[in-house]
Amino acid sequence: MSELNNILSFNSEFVESGEYAQFFTSKYPGRGLAILSCMDARIIELLPRALGLKNGDAKLIKNAGAVVTHPWGSVMRSLLVAVFELKVNEIMVIAHHDCGMQKLNADSFLGKAADNGIPDDRLETLRNAGIDLDSWLTGFDNVEDSVRHTVSLIRRHPLMPAHVAVHGLVIHPTTGKLNLVVDGSLSAEANGGRP
Repeated sequence: MSELNNILSFNSEFVESGEYAQFFTSKYPGRGLAILSCMDARIIELLPRALGLKNGDAKLIKNAGAVVTHPWGSVMRSLLVAVFELKVNEIMVIAHHDCGMQKLNADSFLGKAADNGIPDDRLETLRNAGIDLDSWLTGFDNVEDSVRHTVSLIRRHPLMPAHVAVHGLVIHPTTGKLNLVVDGSLSAEANGGRP
């Protein structure tokens, strides 16, 4: 049985039993918080538990490395929707130690793509279309620097209101220990919301 079949079978029982009722909440985050975090499987349950969050407390956006790679991409749009449409007034960028994006190498990645049947001519077509695969598929060296960079991109976005605090943290993927990298409330207070 595939994972899809396992999930659909479980879901049927979940709905029939009424277990979903314990998760009722509003679409507006109760704590006015949006979190951009990594998609790492180790922090699926650990992250909210380590932050003391329950269902309905925060908007959770996940991607590889907890990074904003483009100011007009889907991650930034999700954060702006959270602020303007869903009453978010505080954003936390939470990356983690031992991340798969750390040291990601474009050559190695594209080698794996070739091993999985992606032909070289398709990569050439993308490059000829102006897509910089090497930059797009390169990770970061230092997780704290990556968090600072992402916080800065969010904070400096022309559509991000000055009153929204943007914080940066790193979580340990085993213990859940948080290390503060950027306290966005300090910069918002001192500089009218702009660093």
